[in-house]
Amino acid sequence: MQIETTALDGVLILTPRRFGDDRGWFTETWNAARMAEAGLDLPFVQDNHSMSAEPGTLRGLHYQSPPRAQDKLVRCTAGAILDVAVDFRAGSASFGRWVGVELTPENGRQLFVPKGFLHGFVTRAPRTEVQYKCTDLYAPECDGAVRWDDPEIGIDWGLGAAPILSAKDAAAPLLREVVSPFVGMA
Repeated sequence: MQIETTALDGVLILTPRRFGDDRGWFTETWNAARMAEAGLDLPFVQDNHSMSAEPGTLRGLHYQSPPRAQDKLVRCTAGAILDVAVDFRAGSASFGRWVGVELTPENGRQLFVPKGFLHGFVTRAPRTEVQYKCTDLYAPECDGAVRWDDPEIGIDWGLGAAPILSAKDAAAPLLREVVSPFVGMA
């Protein structure tokens, strides 16, 4: 497994090794023992899988607040996405800064988004499927979002037209309108 750092402390790109032959390839997307040796000792408890029918479907920017905050390990298993993490840790020197990584089945990359970061993605292909592991169960009472097009964050989603959004994401507040629940994590 190759582990790369990003411009945001704690956000990592993981690229598992692939073992190929004339049948195709095999990879371990997660191995708890090997990851613990690399400093990622994470108790994943929930796996999620989404399918977005149309390119330009944008999901985010989401977070789950303490005490049910989640680390996420995200991968794309069909289609393609731009996966984005935004530092949402109050007092962090990089608060409000973002990093984006293209995830596809072909490149096999995964994005690790730790607690204290907003997460979102936009699809680049029809019938895109995204799977991600979480370190806590979904808790609707802790669910939150920040607006995908917040000018203070300034994410370049690479969109040529308005994205396809859920009602929740379309109505999400701006960053300056939300008090980050992630205090003391910077």
